[in-house]
Amino acid sequence: MAYDYENFKQDVYKLTDINLSLYKERQMKRRIESLIARKGHKDFESFFKAMKNDSELLRTFISYLTINVSEFYRNPAQWEYFEKQMIPYLEKNFGKRLNIWSAACSTGDEPYTIAMILSKYYPLSQIKITATDIDEDVLAFAKEGVYSAKSVSGLPKEFLSKHFRQDDNRYIINDDIKKCVDFKKHNLLKDRYPVNMHMIVCRNVVIYFTDEAKDDIYNKFYNSLVNEGILFIGNTEQIMHAKEIGFTSMDSFFYVKQ
Repeated sequence: MAYDYENFKQDVYKLTDINLSLYKERQMKRRIESLIARKGHKDFESFFKAMKNDSELLRTFISYLTINVSEFYRNPAQWEYFEKQMIPYLEKNFGKRLNIWSAACSTGDEPYTIAMILSKYYPLSQIKITATDIDEDVLAFAKEGVYSAKSVSGLPKEFLSKHFRQDDNRYIINDDIKKCVDFKKHNLLKDRYPVNMHMIVCRNVVIYFTDEAKDDIYNKFYNSLVNEGILFIGNTEQIMHAKEIGFTSMDSFFYVKQ
């Protein structure tokens, strides 16, 4: 029997704990086929055998798989709403020491954005954000905190001047902001979720999963939040069964746990 995408998915799961069956198949299969061709392999079988024996190729595959697209202050209107509406709401309900989780944080742009916004209202010593991703390479990048001019181009100038130092075309985030964020490896499809979160931020990630996987993730987010906690999703996403799960929409991209 010929080795096909089903065999590949099974072998990848055994090797990496990443369940490709929970991703939208047509989209993910096409992405992987493109990578296979680019790396000079003829089919799924030869590519998988190469990955087993080449740790660098395996890391490239995982990084490619997790679709790391991120930038600081992405979709500014959402961050303005977060600052003007959500911060007062969170402080009113939970006080000034907030448990915030940036899930699937990619290269760290998002949790650092949260920290910089919060720093306008709270001492840095009170800001603690948990940031997670499945890709260890992007987590290492995020911990370094060195970004291109393009990555920070959308940031308000006050943040750029206050929280970064420039070295040629590189922008290096200040240590006091870096200390606000704790980066950890986490697989949304498999690992246990943190609890007692006041806010979870997971934007433009869940769109890549099957409907079944989405519902499972949103239910786990619900259980991860305290009552009245907030889930902040991306501008490309919508929670189809929000009421059934127990969420009420506060705004287009902000949901409260009831």
